[in-house]
Amino acid sequence: MELGRRQALSGAGGAMLGGLLPGLALGQGTPQRGGTLTVQLTSEQRVLNPAIQASTGVYVMASKIVEPLVDLDAAGEPTGVLAERWESAPDGLTHTFHLRRGVTWHDGKPFTSKDVQFSAMECWKKILNYGTTLYLFLEAVETPDDTTAVFKFSKPMPQGLLLRALPDLGHVIPAHVYAGTDIRTNPANTAPIGTGPFKFVEYQRGQYLIAERNPNYWRGNGLPYLDRIVWRFIADRAAAAAAIESGQVQFSPYSGLSLSDIARLSKDGRFNVGTKGNEGNTAHTVCEFNLRRKELSDVRVRRAIAHALDLDFFIENFLFGYAKLGTGPIPSSSAPFYVPRPAPYPFDKARAEALLDEAGYKRPSRNGMRFAQPLKLLPAPWGEYTLNFATFIQQSLREIGVRVEIEARDAPGFLTGVYRNHDFDLTTGWHQYRNDPAVSTTVWFRTGSPVGAPWTNQYGYDNPEMDRVIDAAATELDPARRKALYQDFVKIAIEDVPVHTAVEHAFISVYSKRLMNSHTNPRWSSSSWADAWLAPT
Repeated sequence: MELGRRQALSGAGGAMLGGLLPGLALGQGTPQRGGTLTVQLTSEQRVLNPAIQASTGVYVMASKIVEPLVDLDAAGEPTGVLAERWESAPDGLTHTFHLRRGVTWHDGKPFTSKDVQFSAMECWKKILNYGTTLYLFLEAVETPDDTTAVFKFSKPMPQGLLLRALPDLGHVIPAHVYAGTDIRTNPANTAPIGTGPFKFVEYQRGQYLIAERNPNYWRGNGLPYLDRIVWRFIADRAAAAAAIESGQVQFSPYSGLSLSDIARLSKDGRFNVGTKGNEGNTAHTVCEFNLRRKELSDVRVRRAIAHALDLDFFIENFLFGYAKLGTGPIPSSSAPFYVPRPAPYPFDKARAEALLDEAGYKRPSRNGMRFAQPLKLLPAPWGEYTLNFATFIQQSLREIGVRVEIEARDAPGFLTGVYRNHDFDLTTGWHQYRNDPAVSTTVWFRTGSPVGAPWTNQYGYDNPEMDRVIDAAATELDPARRKALYQDFVKIAIEDVPVHTAVEHAFISVYSKRLMNSHTNPRWSSSSWADAWLAPT
């Protein structure tokens, strides 16, 4: 199927079908056991523990090994994984999860409520980058028996929010492996022990990760079907496309190929190309500002930079039309919370120049630069979007007298530089939306995340009114009131613009038509793949 321009957000590929597992597809023939699925990734983050680092780069590998309490089914609704069922108190302060019996860790130890308690209180609440905000008011997890975990909150937690957060922010790790250790440096972070359908085998940095079939997987029924999954780290996009075409690789997730190759392969009958199965991971390509830099602490400068970017030109010429203008931190795919509005900072070079003049940064000469020192821009090394956007920002800002120097780093260097050392002025990256603003969106704007927590507010933005609105929305049980509060959140985010949510886009998958039972729920690339199988060649 060929993707048309600006179609990437439309969910190309048809409706999702129901089934026994999250996203199990029908009508794809009789599943075949065996085979190796090889997946191409552009980079690695060197962390394979989704309980302490929330990221698609982690989920796409670790979610096959480490499981959450809840995932999403084919219709995008919460479905139990390690939790069989749940109920919530009317006041939203207590949520009880009844856990699956007979589940064992890959090392043979039994899975119990103590593992949930440890994961929630020691990892999700204290370390997990998005979890520190979501679980801010989590006071305790009680364990009356081995198969019951009772979450106690000091302020109301909407059940819908919690259930839609758990697929990303509810992975459970073994307490017996982590208790009494430095969680951040525990060796299991790169050799994970989970309950999932695949068991960790080997991780060679810069080369590959291997996981093999768990013969004792709790689901039974012969699952998983695949014998092995190999993730190959292929940063060179031309080489990645060649590996797909030759059959060495069967799947490239999260827009891992160049857009020109994506367009070309969409016309090749051997492959499926589209955004289906990525609906739960709509993203913004963003520019973040380090407000510790004097010039960027002035909102007029940040607004000037936003106005200096001709985003329509960027979408058509850099992104081949596979995106649309961003209108705020809540994307248009979020039906419960999105309110249509125009892009807040339309391209207006004259306005950008006037704002910089007003802020006191006039050009010293016609071709002179306004700032004494250039802005250091660190592009996130996740893909073509962020690298192209960095170049586009550099070229655009020179037109208004602002010099930008791009400093490319690998994934660990980027994460350390931006989120721990704050060694940047601007950065480009992806902000992903995960079903509810409180899951992974408001954390970019709220204060209080631990230093070093990836993909959180680490750029010196501090607005008490923003914090108040975020906290009120996260604890509001009335859906209409929650939606109204999130409109207040969007308004403040647009006015203060600590993050410019410039371009909205969906991720594009390219995969062999041999790969069956795939892309059958809204976050398939980050789900377990227990029922995926490969048709014979």
